Amino acid sequence: MRRDRRRFCALVAATGAGCALGETPPPWEARLRGDTLALLGEVHDNAEAHRRRAASLRRAVAAGWRPAIVMEQFDADRQAAIDRSRRERPDDASHLVAQASPGRSGWDWALYRPVLELALAFDLPLVAGNLPRAEATRLVREPFDAVLGPQRTIRLGLGAPVDAAWQAAQESEIDAGHCGTLSRTLWPGMVRAQAARDAQMAQALREHASRGAVLLAGNGHVRRDLGVPRRLSGVAADRVLAVGYVEEGTAPTGPQQYDAVVITPPTDRGDPCAALRERAPSR
Repeated sequence: MRRDRRRFCALVAATGAGCALGETPPPWEARLRGDTLALLGEVHDNAEAHRRRAASLRRAVAAGWRPAIVMEQFDADRQAAIDRSRRERPDDASHLVAQASPGRSGWDWALYRPVLELALAFDLPLVAGNLPRAEATRLVREPFDAVLGPQRTIRLGLGAPVDAAWQAAQESEIDAGHCGTLSRTLWPGMVRAQAARDAQMAQALREHASRGAVLLAGNGHVRRDLGVPRRLSGVAADRVLAVGYVEEGTAPTGPQQYDAVVITPPTDRGDPCAALRERAPSR
C-alpha cells in the first residue's frame, strides 16, 4: 500500500469512517456498494454540494466499495491522457488534470480534487465519460450518423425514433438553462448533443457495471426522466441510484426525477442570466 493511501486511510478512520464534521450519512448511502450504478449530480459551482458528495464517496470507499469513477468533466478522447498521467505520477491529481483537461475547459478543478485524490489513493478506475467537445459542437448542426457514424450511433442507442414527450421536455430544459435567450431553431440540435452526451456516459457506466460505478455529472444528466438512466438499457432499474444535489429555493423535485435529493445552500453567483440577456438578440 502506498504511503499516500495509508495517510488517506488514517484520515478516514479518524473521522469515523469518513463522517466529516459528525455528519449523519443519509439513508441512500447504504446503496453505495456492490454493483450499484450511482449517478450523483451537481450544480457545477456549488462547493458545499461537492463537499457533501465527496464525503459520501469517502464513507462508501472506507466501508469497502471499489467502484469505477466516471466523470462528465473529462471528454472520452482524453482517456489515454488520464491513464498515462497515472502511470507517470500515480498519486498526483494536479498532474492528472494538467495532462487530461484542456486549459480552457471551464471546470473549477479544486472542487473535484477530493474525488480525484480518492480515486488515486485507492487505485479506482477513473473514466472520461463525456462526449468529445468537437463532436458535441457538430451535433448541434448535424445528425447523429454524420458525426458519429452509423455503427457508433446504433451502439450508443441513438438510432431509435425520438420520444416526442422527452424531446419537448428536453427542449424546455434547454430554453430554461439559457434563460430564454436561445433561438428556437437551435433547440433540436442542442437536445441532440445532450442525448449523445448522456449516451456516452451511459456506455461508460455499462462498461464498468460488474464492479459498480459512480457517475459525477450535472443534475440534468442524472435525472431518471430525462438523462443517463434512460440510456441504461439492460441494467435493472433497482441497480441504478440517481441522486440530485439541489440548491435550496430552486424548483421542486420528485421521484420521477431522482431517487434521493440532497438540499444545499445556494451559491451566491448574482443573476446568472444577466450576461446572457445582454448578449442575446431579442427573440
